[in-house]
Amino acid sequence: MDLRESIETQTDVSLTIAKLLFSKHSKDKNAVFSPLSLHVVLSILAAGSEGPTLHQLLTFLRSNSTDHLNSFASQLVSVVLSDASSVGGPRLCFADGVWVEQSLTLNPSFKQLVTADYHAALASVDFQTKAVEVANEVNAWAEKETNGLVKDLLPAGSVDASTRLIFANALYFKGAWTEKFDASMTKDCDFHLLDGTSVKVPFMVSKKKQFIGAFDGFKVLGLPYKQGDDKRQFSMYLFLPDAKDGLSALIEQVASKPGFLKRNLPAHKVEVGDFRISRFKISFGFETSDVLKELGVVLPFSNDAHLTKMVDSSTVGQGLYVSNIFHKSFIEVNEEGTEAAAASAVTIKLRSLQVLTRVDFVADHPFLFVIREDLTGTVLFTGQVLNPLAG
Repeated sequence: MDLRESIETQTDVSLTIAKLLFSKHSKDKNAVFSPLSLHVVLSILAAGSEGPTLHQLLTFLRSNSTDHLNSFASQLVSVVLSDASSVGGPRLCFADGVWVEQSLTLNPSFKQLVTADYHAALASVDFQTKAVEVANEVNAWAEKETNGLVKDLLPAGSVDASTRLIFANALYFKGAWTEKFDASMTKDCDFHLLDGTSVKVPFMVSKKKQFIGAFDGFKVLGLPYKQGDDKRQFSMYLFLPDAKDGLSALIEQVASKPGFLKRNLPAHKVEVGDFRISRFKISFGFETSDVLKELGVVLPFSNDAHLTKMVDSSTVGQGLYVSNIFHKSFIEVNEEGTEAAAASAVTIKLRSLQVLTRVDFVADHPFLFVIREDLTGTVLFTGQVLNPLAG
């Protein structure tokens, strides 16, 4: 399976998570998360598992082996996620960390894997007497790696004396639009909410040609970021349903049809008529294990977890299980561009297209958005905006 094929599969898995998250767990609020960050921590979890637990994780991630997942992660870091700010492109930071109880030793093959393929920083810590201090250390690491945008990734009480391992991932993205919006033209207009009311929000406007595609029941706007090189092409896409209350139906469509994103992206710039998109800022967090369990990933969190390939002790390994997977994300979109960040942490404990000539694009009602690297198809962030003033 080559990189692009792997990314298409990962995107389909991501949209499955997004569908459940947006339709059930955050159906009444703005939300954003990083599918890429979650995919990395689940891949590390799979690498430390065996037996039915490993099979369940591989089935969910639609992968044939942990070797494939590890190779995929390594390629993403080198091909997609390198920083381009020095040459005028997006600023990117992608980091992994592993914290292990000082009385334990990582299995040599697992240690080699997380340091070589995932480029993780390792720390030996004292969970048994300094659990709060370790949690603070992890939170400080996540805040630093996300440029201060993700705070308190691990909530109070989530790390205690029974914790044996934590592995975490952090992703930061800051990109400027290829063509920035003129802030002096920003104006307040009505944004229609799902309950039938409306609020006044700042809308960015433009008369310049835009990448817009009109499809059956929805439109898609593509906003490219300055690249700095020709090896990658990052863009934000807004998926706007024609109906003001059509977001849930659109999300269902996006998540249920494999390859939907790739087939429904605008390819050409067109003249715009009425063109308005809202500024917005979202901070969102959720306990991922709840969503994963509903999607069939239950064994890592159970008494039957087989996380036996992480530490160099068969007795301890047989007693490990995943207590929580925390995920937090932030995004801000304005006239200049986009700043976004996400972090995920796994705590492991021991048991005791249509061609158009002119088109309107008025994002004055709930919509879906995606930040994507177009040459490979990698989705870094996805989310929904129900009310640009909230959050």
